[in-house]
Amino acid sequence: MKHRLRPETCLPRDHADAVLVGRLWIPAVGPTLVRIRNGQVHDLSTIAATSSELFELDDPAAAVRSAERLPPVGSVEGLLDNSMRDDRDMARPWFLAPCDLQPIKASGVTFVASLLERVIEEQARGDAASAAGLRDSITAIIGDNLQEIRPGSAEALRLKDVLIARGAWSQYLEVGIGPDAEIFTKASPMSAVGLGAEIGVHPKSAWNNPEPEIVLAISSRGRVVGAALGNDVNLRDFEGRSALLLGRAKDNNASCAVGPFIRLFDGSYTIDTVRQCDIALHIEGPDGFTLTAQSSMSKISRDPLALVEQTIGPNHQYPDGLMLFLGTMFAPTADRSGAGQGFTHLTGDIVTVETPGLGTLVNRVNYTDRIAPWTFGAVALMKNLAARGLL
Repeated sequence: MKHRLRPETCLPRDHADAVLVGRLWIPAVGPTLVRIRNGQVHDLSTIAATSSELFELDDPAAAVRSAERLPPVGSVEGLLDNSMRDDRDMARPWFLAPCDLQPIKASGVTFVASLLERVIEEQARGDAASAAGLRDSITAIIGDNLQEIRPGSAEALRLKDVLIARGAWSQYLEVGIGPDAEIFTKASPMSAVGLGAEIGVHPKSAWNNPEPEIVLAISSRGRVVGAALGNDVNLRDFEGRSALLLGRAKDNNASCAVGPFIRLFDGSYTIDTVRQCDIALHIEGPDGFTLTAQSSMSKISRDPLALVEQTIGPNHQYPDGLMLFLGTMFAPTADRSGAGQGFTHLTGDIVTVETPGLGTLVNRVNYTDRIAPWTFGAVALMKNLAARGLL
């Protein structure tokens, strides 16, 4: 994986103008908030002890830009190299997920392509072999032009009545074109993995896939302050068997990757940039299998700020802020292991998610019970920061 993580490929294309913040694990110190600039990484602890604290400032980007004499930690190139090594040097720093105390929420069924695949999962009852035969019949009933329908509109309600009459209504259509978005908890604070880490699929899952997405960084006041890339690893068979297994399908050891860094919003990068960005996915398997795909945020069915409004507000608060996955249109259907079997991960898959404005997130797939367990949580962080005099 190391060849994928040269600074020129990992950082945003315009990184010289970007305000990038991340987190490092520094041995004998602990998790440390950092700024990435001009090929170097600098300690931001004098500005904020956590990314959650940083995002509560009136203008996080300006605070980071104006910070002077930040202690150097190392070169981006050297830290990337250690972050991606199979034999990571535990005596040297490596990158973590750039978020910390924020709960990680996700919005589902926000793209038509993935909406149709969720309906297929439901009808197939989680059986990948049944999906191919169902795809054409379901599309024939539902159609493939739902992109033109605004969720919650009168037109959407009329379509709902038609589909109910034809016996084709689905819980996924309800959140896809109904007034209320699907918002769920993807992962607990401190549990996300970062650049170069292994990502996990449950060993009992035989049908699963990556979900490359934009992730918004949001303050406790509901203000979007930045964005990152994410991989919302999904178990299609678990969720397909029952929607009540969504938590089991989504929240597992190392099943949430965020990174490589959070790009703070400023004059050169805004929510409008997010609305227009394209996201590329590349999978390279140990069996020689490759898959490359691309999606556009311009095809999202709900505006990103509308999703934020449905997540945080008078009815639901997040005092430490939150991270919000915006959903994906990726639900790979290419046969991998045999005709009609569709796509599923193999251990050892290398998953690359990238977009020019946010850089590149790379992770390797493994089973959740083979990946080092998550042990450093909020209590450990508080004790660590107290010992360092940062509280």
